[in-house]
Amino acid sequence: MDYRKSIQESLDYIEDNLKTPITATELCEQAGYSLFHYYRLFQSAVGMSVMQYILRRRLIHAIYEIRCGCKRIDVILEYGFDTYAGFYKAFRREFDCTPSTYIKKGRAKRPYKLNLYKEDYMVSHKKALDVLKHWKLENESISDVYHESNGEKSNRAFYVGKNFVLKFSKNDDEVKNAIALCNAIKGAGVCISSPIETTDGRAYVQDGELFFYVTRRISGTQMIAHDFYEGDYAAKARFVGEIIGQLHLILCQAKTSVNDVNLYESVKNWALPKSKDILSLSESFCRGYLNEFGKLYDKLPKQIIHRDPNPSNIIVSQNEWGFIDFELSEKNLRIYDPCYAAVAILSESFDEKDQAKLSNWLEIYRNILWGYDSVVKLTNEECVALPYVVMADQLVSTAWFSEQNKYTELFETNKRMTQWLITIFDELKFD
Repeated sequence: MDYRKSIQESLDYIEDNLKTPITATELCEQAGYSLFHYYRLFQSAVGMSVMQYILRRRLIHAIYEIRCGCKRIDVILEYGFDTYAGFYKAFRREFDCTPSTYIKKGRAKRPYKLNLYKEDYMVSHKKALDVLKHWKLENESISDVYHESNGEKSNRAFYVGKNFVLKFSKNDDEVKNAIALCNAIKGAGVCISSPIETTDGRAYVQDGELFFYVTRRISGTQMIAHDFYEGDYAAKARFVGEIIGQLHLILCQAKTSVNDVNLYESVKNWALPKSKDILSLSESFCRGYLNEFGKLYDKLPKQIIHRDPNPSNIIVSQNEWGFIDFELSEKNLRIYDPCYAAVAILSESFDEKDQAKLSNWLEIYRNILWGYDSVVKLTNEECVALPYVVMADQLVSTAWFSEQNKYTELFETNKRMTQWLITIFDELKFD
């Protein structure tokens, strides 16, 4: 019997009844297990105890409603806390920060329902410490990783003390590729999160369905999208383009194999058909887009790319810069990375009513490309293809987000972004 079905039913029940008392006894009776067996099944499936999970969901829902403007005392009483002091203490224990700090850092997102058949990563701090025994790091402190640019909590990594990061994935090829690529470019002039072997010499360990590995933590700070609109944003954008170009020169020399992706075929066979109705795209636009992109595609240079150079994955310090998270690296169009970096900045700051900001973003986009071109000379075909690659990225993002229940806000943002980018398509060309 697939016990996940019973646990999923428990998760759905918990989500629908967070404002009423819920006991573990009630849940185990509904699931048809003994209390002891239910505790073990729930811990195994979700990564934490059932009562901790219920508390966490109440805290997440409550902080979101407070962020949305609901009266604080009314919210905490509805979710079963007798006083704000009780809520405050529980919140600090669970998230290691105050409720106000959590909101200020943009972490109070709309909660989404968990689906055990779709969720890839559900690892508790306790589980992480147990895995870290393979590196003799089990006595280090564990803390959650948050992307500073958007406040999102990473669901695939923990900080370990001050110097290490524990990463995990269900995809062993993803883990192997990231480790191999980081090792291949180590010492080549770019700061990367170097993998650390276990005490018995393994690059990673498997525990259940997940594959774990440890890397060194790069010193410095993550770049933040909103910072690009302040001060000399042109210089900041050119810097991003330049370092992506320098990374590409290094990746060209990497002696390792990665997935070879055909972006045009992905758009033609999946992303565009999926997004066509979502975005109300006309037949003439779709035909014209595929026809022109198809003519250009085979003429465009391909190489190993980072694939996810959003601001959070670029680390800068006073004298150095580096990249993290090579799990998605692949062989693809080289101009995908600078286009992705520019669109990622737009995604984290998009407001279709702020025309001044949109105009600034166009300058950010152009300066990223100028910086990239100064290091990796763009071909004539690449200059023409840039709007098609930007649109390909957006069609892929829109199609993917449309299938993810937990990213409804990002889906709506990307939908509006794509529609706006279509209106300025010709301005995305590079002269």
